[in-house]
Amino acid sequence: MVEDLDDVFHALAHEARRSMLRRLAASELTVGELAEPLHMSLAAASKHVKVLEHAGLVDRTVAGRRHVCRLNARPLSGATAWLRFYEEFWDTRLDALRDVLEEEKP
Repeated sequence: MVEDLDDVFHALAHEARRSMLRRLAASELTVGELAEPLHMSLAAASKHVKVLEHAGLVDRTVAGRRHVCRLNARPLSGATAWLRFYEEFWDTRLDALRDVLEEEKP
């Protein structure tokens, strides 16, 4: 599980891959369609897609020369759960800070 989580965070670490995932949330796209708005070569886009595939975030099917990608959001649930712990941590800390600051008001 930890290894999978590492792969997910690694995949999310690059803006191009996050952009690809956002666009795949709306519809299936080919690797070429993913590359176009990012102004990158097909080879570069394919490398990014491979990172997303390795993390389980993208499923790719090959039909002839077309490589069609679709989002698999399931691995994001582990990342969300991990981040939720820190959200609760910071909510508690910020609530305590607010209480201290309110006590100091004249």
